[in-house]
Amino acid sequence: MNDSMKALVLENYGEAFKVKALPVPVPAKGQVLVKIMASGVNPLDTKIKRGEGKHARQAVPAVLGLDLAGVVVAIGEGVTTFKPGDEVYGMAGGIGGRQGTLAEYAAVDAALLAPKAANISMREAAALPLVFITAWEGLVDRAQVKEGQRVLVHGGAGGIGHVAIQLARSYGATVFATGSSHSLAVIEQLGATAIDYKNMSVKEYVDKYTDGEGFDIVFDTVGGETLSQSFEAVRTYTGHVVSALGWGSHSLAPLSFRGATYSGVFTLLPMLTGKGMQHHGDILKAATQLAENGQLKPLLDSRTLSLEDAGIAYEAIESGSARGKLVINI
Repeated sequence: MNDSMKALVLENYGEAFKVKALPVPVPAKGQVLVKIMASGVNPLDTKIKRGEGKHARQAVPAVLGLDLAGVVVAIGEGVTTFKPGDEVYGMAGGIGGRQGTLAEYAAVDAALLAPKAANISMREAAALPLVFITAWEGLVDRAQVKEGQRVLVHGGAGGIGHVAIQLARSYGATVFATGSSHSLAVIEQLGATAIDYKNMSVKEYVDKYTDGEGFDIVFDTVGGETLSQSFEAVRTYTGHVVSALGWGSHSLAPLSFRGATYSGVFTLLPMLTGKGMQHHGDILKAATQLAENGQLKPLLDSRTLSLEDAGIAYEAIESGSARGKLVINI
């Protein structure tokens, strides 16, 4: 193994990445060194690159990238869960001063990683961590999804949404999902009932699909006005609204008048605080099991992009032209 590696460095917010040679990191206690094969790109990555969002700032110059899939090549002191040669994946860097995944190698906390499913590619594995962890924390940890419930996912063809549909269905829930006209077919293929939110009001789809009762769980992956609409779509008393983008100001009156519950999801906390990292590894072990059972498969954008092409992936997310998760081959 060389002493240096190729990495993309962001020197100033909003600028183009630069290809640089950096030293290969050395795994510290509790860490493993991963040879990165693929790096998933999320909308959050584009915000970090622009320097937006106090919750997600990474001091520059920095290597960005949250998600990775790759092969363990060395282990630090005290690591017993992985050995060199293991194929792993995780949301493991690019925030809180941690080196990101747009590089050939990264030293990452072993607790954040899980074994990759044998039946999915490195590219598919790299597409999963952030979106699956977010979906799990919302549906399982907060809302405790169970068989027979009616679940509404806002933004069902998006990164978090398309995984949330599959996760809710794996628990035996009946899933409905909103989308624009071009995404309705994708939502139906995932096994959910598609709702064209531009052509149906909240009241209309609540009446049509729940006899006016409301949905047991409403998972908002869009934010803004969609979160306010979620409060109107949830079931009285036992309903639970979960949002991965609850950053704005909202009237709680519609929720309160239903006696329903709201939870926020903030997936970055373990990487920012160092607390709860093992839970993320455990969530991804569950994802591996679902993938191996044929109940979880990420939708990938068809573009094949190298490390040098990462800017194209970021532009595609910002322009809305991505069709599925974008993944960089490293």
